[in-house]
Amino acid sequence: MIAIVDCNSFYCSCEKLFRPDLDNKPVVVLSNNDGCIISRTDEAKALGVGMAGPYFEAKHIIEANKVTVFSSNYNLYGDLSWRVMETLRILFGSENVEVYSVDECFINLKNISQNNFDEMALQTRLTVEEWTGIKVSVGIAPTKLLAKVANKLAKKNKVATQCIMVLDTKEKITDALKKTKIADVWGIGYQYTEKLKRFQIHNAYDLSLKTSDWASRHLGGVMGLRLLRELKGNDAVPMKEELLTKKVIATTRMFGEPITDLKSIKEAVATYVSRAAEKLRRQHCAAQEMSVFIIAKKENYNTKYYHGSTLSSYVTLPTATSLTHQLIKPALILVERLFEEGRIYKKAGVILSKIVPDTAVQGNLFIPEANNKTRMLMSVMDNINFSQRDDILKYAAAGTTRDWKMQQNFRSPKYTSRWDQLCKVR
Repeated sequence: MIAIVDCNSFYCSCEKLFRPDLDNKPVVVLSNNDGCIISRTDEAKALGVGMAGPYFEAKHIIEANKVTVFSSNYNLYGDLSWRVMETLRILFGSENVEVYSVDECFINLKNISQNNFDEMALQTRLTVEEWTGIKVSVGIAPTKLLAKVANKLAKKNKVATQCIMVLDTKEKITDALKKTKIADVWGIGYQYTEKLKRFQIHNAYDLSLKTSDWASRHLGGVMGLRLLRELKGNDAVPMKEELLTKKVIATTRMFGEPITDLKSIKEAVATYVSRAAEKLRRQHCAAQEMSVFIIAKKENYNTKYYHGSTLSSYVTLPTATSLTHQLIKPALILVERLFEEGRIYKKAGVILSKIVPDTAVQGNLFIPEANNKTRMLMSVMDNINFSQRDDILKYAAAGTTRDWKMQQNFRSPKYTSRWDQLCKVR
């Protein structure tokens, strides 16, 4: 059996944890730059606040109903996510826990002798809530996909299900599949939803009746076969070990306001390079390829959703490196090539790839010995910035005023990671 533990309205739950006055009240959390709604409580949903829609479109509902709004606070969410996952590792063992996302993880129960999975699911839910303060839902089934189905149904009626659902019999699985719309099946996107409806497949049960040959032809080959096997209760998506070393590292941000000058874009890119290089050093690696992109603001607003053109380029470095200054210099050269005078820009980003362990990078015999020890300087900078926060040490290329920084007009304090922002109890 496989379990999935999913935090309920995770970002909102993190905010409400330190604001008990918001219990049972509508809350929403906004994306970077306060652009879109990325998390909402059940109370906000009941008021008609849509998910993933622009904030300005729902602003009249939010203001009329006094919905509390927060800017995204990823320091807080990341720390509380770690606490939830660590709790589950303690309960089930690290080798049995696969972190799927910031608010979800799969748990391998196949080697656990348990006759009453309902009781175990309930105890897991209560323990996580008691130890971390974050409310979760638990779904248990023979496969990952069926566990996702169970979890989604558990969330639909939290009072009746107590946020848990176990699909441990054929009858329960069949009933759950009939209640699950095809659009809600894990791995089925919008295009496949429309395609399957043309085949008169409207729920997960309809799809589970299809043959392997049909899935191979109409569901994308191997991936479709795996999906169908999972629906039929046959394990086809194995548990994965935690990925400790990233193969690609990216840092991207929206600008607080659209900008037109090259200087601001170069400052932003230099800042993003510094962040990406710090992440690279944190996993003791170096990168040999770097991509830079900037996104222009589209001037035609006739369409409801629009995205400006992306200008991008990349460079292969002479040797793999994690040194910030060695990455900033070629990044700024790329920005100069991409920048077009007279255009308005709204976003920029940096992507580091071809990542290798830094122990595999040789020193250079043809440069002064001191230059081969710059990695020590980077370690000192990282330690100071980690202890003091807010990039107290930075390269001049990253600027000082940073007027281009993204908006976070409703951000809460970093309650769990900053001494000066600890929650005060009166």
